[in-house]
Amino acid sequence: MTADRDAGAASIRIELPIGSVEDIAILRGALLKARATELSELQRRAGRHNLGYGTDSARESMDDETRQLRRRIELLDALIAALGEG
Repeated sequence: MTADRDAGAASIRIELPIGSVEDIAILRGALLKARATELSELQRRAGRHNLGYGTDSARESMDDETRQLRRRIELLDALIAALGEG
């Protein structure tokens, strides 16, 4: 794995030995499962936030967590797309 820095942005190149075509499908499935898990958690937390659960400080924390979950989903989407290109 190598990382390149360019004007504050980072790019990571990952090389992963794949034993067979089936391994690609397994990896894609694992990434999709991780994405579904993150999306489910995002929906749960966003729902709690929208329904007004918690104190003001807890709601601020939920805001931070939902932003982080959205970013993790975006990164998983990028990995899934890169896997499709390979």
